[in-house]
Amino acid sequence: MRDIASFIALNRFGMGAGPEDGARPGDDPRGWLKAQIGPLAPVPGDFRSSEAIIAGIFAARLERPNRQAEAVREAIRDDFRPAVQARTALAIATARPLPERMAHFWSNHFTVSTTRRITAPAIPAYEREAIRPHVFGRFADMLKAVTRHPCMLTYLDNIASMGPDSPAGRNRRANRGVETTLNENLAREILELHTLGVDGGYGQADVIQLALALTGWSHGGLRRGGEDDPVHGRFQFFRRQHQPGAKTVLGRRYDEAGAEEGLAILDDLARHPATARHLATKLVRHFVADDPPAADVDHIARVFQDSDGDLAEVTRALIDLPSAWAEPLAKVKTHYEFIIAVHRAIGPDVPRARNLFRPLRMMGNEPFTAPSPQGWGDRAGDWISPEALMLRLEWAQQYAAGLPGGYVPRALLQATIGPVARPVTETWLLRAPSGDQALTLLFGSPEFQRR
Repeated sequence: MRDIASFIALNRFGMGAGPEDGARPGDDPRGWLKAQIGPLAPVPGDFRSSEAIIAGIFAARLERPNRQAEAVREAIRDDFRPAVQARTALAIATARPLPERMAHFWSNHFTVSTTRRITAPAIPAYEREAIRPHVFGRFADMLKAVTRHPCMLTYLDNIASMGPDSPAGRNRRANRGVETTLNENLAREILELHTLGVDGGYGQADVIQLALALTGWSHGGLRRGGEDDPVHGRFQFFRRQHQPGAKTVLGRRYDEAGAEEGLAILDDLARHPATARHLATKLVRHFVADDPPAADVDHIARVFQDSDGDLAEVTRALIDLPSAWAEPLAKVKTHYEFIIAVHRAIGPDVPRARNLFRPLRMMGNEPFTAPSPQGWGDRAGDWISPEALMLRLEWAQQYAAGLPGGYVPRALLQATIGPVARPVTETWLLRAPSGDQALTLLFGSPEFQRR
């Protein structure tokens, strides 16, 4: 690897460096990264759509109650695990790592987790359908695609939300004695996590009004339209669940317009200055430092607003931040990023399922299993502890011991962390009694753990 700028390009903006990567940034690491901005490569493999997966699960649910759990288990085996494997293989093998890092960032921002079991098998498809097409597009388009996706609608309970004055809501209150038919979860997370941020200037009244605007947003697995409705896994708007009348969010009135009300509100939220600042803070934290410099946040927020949420322009602005290139070891890799980086260092082999899922389960960082809608944390304290480091080292030792001979640890050091390697790290590798122990020391070094 040529220099510190190459290290930062390959690790902070990429997914790690391997023997073939060192020369790729050349004399212009920033230009190399910007050249990667464009349509994302497809995830390799022939995978079912979320529509097909969700339709199958809900059809099984209607067939007989205990068939649902069986259908979910089958889809986890046949759809979820192979798709996560392919996603990981792409991150390991790609020569365009920036798009993959950005896809993972936005997927975490719009977290949907396997904690909601019924749609868990479709989450990789959710990322392929609602996130990846918009990584370098307009934020508003990604926001609308994500919010309308059956996985998000199910994860945050909107499929059961009914306007209290809608025909379905009145019927439920009358026949079942239910006092509250409105679910605020999706609306609250849109405002708090996806757009404005917790300090974005909204109140509980805005949460309720947005939740009312989103009533009726569901999918076709529930037969809400009647027993003769075909079961499908696409977005579907059920007018009988929708709260009639105008809605007011952040002081702006939205006249009754069915499903279009929610889309209009999402467009305005995407353009709100608080959204620009919230997203800029998260992006600068990801690419610069755990404590984002205020000047950098201001700059990225301004680019976001001036470009109407053009994420390609925002990404270029992130690459151009001088502070992103000032401290090469400012960020810590997540456990998933660490395992990807190890495989990139060794070569673009595809880890077998047990070699991927087992260590990530032990470390607590399996893809798409975040414990809450906040997603995975992005500070060093979220990933570095004595126990976490021990788990990483134990896995690295087992992985290195299973590799065939022929790897030259010192050459791998130069290819992966050379420009930032401390003399003590080089000394450890040279004194290691075996090649696999030398590799373990390399992968366990602070320089390799950081980006």
